[in-house]
Amino acid sequence: MKSFSFFLLFGFLFFSCQAQFDPKPRLVGAPCEGCEAVLEFGDQELHSTDTISLFHTATKKLKITGTIYQADGRTPAANVILYAYHTNEEGIYPSTDHGNNWGRRHGKLRVWVKTDRRGNYTFYTGQPASYPGRTVPAHIHSIILEPNGRYYYLQDYYFAEDPYLTKAETDRAAPRGGNNGVLDLILEGNLWVGKRDFILGKNIPNYQ
Repeated sequence: MKSFSFFLLFGFLFFSCQAQFDPKPRLVGAPCEGCEAVLEFGDQELHSTDTISLFHTATKKLKITGTIYQADGRTPAANVILYAYHTNEEGIYPSTDHGNNWGRRHGKLRVWVKTDRRGNYTFYTGQPASYPGRTVPAHIHSIILEPNGRYYYLQDYYFAEDPYLTKAETDRAAPRGGNNGVLDLILEGNLWVGKRDFILGKNIPNYQ
């Protein structure tokens, strides 16, 4: 019965999203477990700016912003959905009660934003931590959903001051989305601001 309920839920989410895209959503850029979470915004009205709940209690409050460009690297890309999720300040993905969707794995610290006509996006959150007992750099996962239905994962967001950063993160030859995702945070008032731009399809295998 649980399995049947899962397929009903996933089917509703998938086809609700599919109705907004032509052609239907299509994963590109190699296999990706959980990338379909980008489709789970359901009937939410998405905006170019939103807030992840950790922001309200975080020790280090973040503003993550940037511009997404078309493949030419110059033309702003409007109506692109960026899905982001991350751990809390203890390095844990805090659980959610949202049934059987990917929120059970990704946790409740997640957000969907849609670029405005200038290609801009912004989300507010708190700085995540590395996984407990491991030396993986703290990071924010990100997935793109284009208006044409293509969706794919991007290079994670990282933080320049993280002691666990290695050349594997900072010196990638062909980072997905066009940059390595390492944020140089700048303090503005009580916010640490990081800027990251993307180019649609940049270094995404089998993008066409």
